[in-house]
Amino acid sequence: MFGDMMNMMGKLKETQQKIEATKQRLDTVLIDEKSNDGLLEVTLTANRKIKSISIDESLLEDKEQLEDYLILVLNKAIERATNVNEAELAAVAKDGMPNIPGMDLFK
Repeated sequence: MFGDMMNMMGKLKETQQKIEATKQRLDTVLIDEKSNDGLLEVTLTANRKIKSISIDESLLEDKEQLEDYLILVLNKAIERATNVNEAELAAVAKDGMPNIPGMDLFK
């Protein structure tokens, strides 16, 4: 029993290291999103850090329109980045979880 517990602890530590490595790798995964008309483009990492924003000159003339564009495009990009992030981390966590009866966390 003690050996099983040590094996599970080792597996959990290994999984934790894999999760940290995945988080670092997700800093290099870029998500590009743009408005339907292409006037605003943003790039985020899969960890939801903004890398760049490109704004067409025509949007600089109307503050409210620019704000609306930013909200819409950033929200779409954040949603996509979150989906990638959660899927990647869930896959690593599921793969590394020890088989504990009654603990079907990732069904």
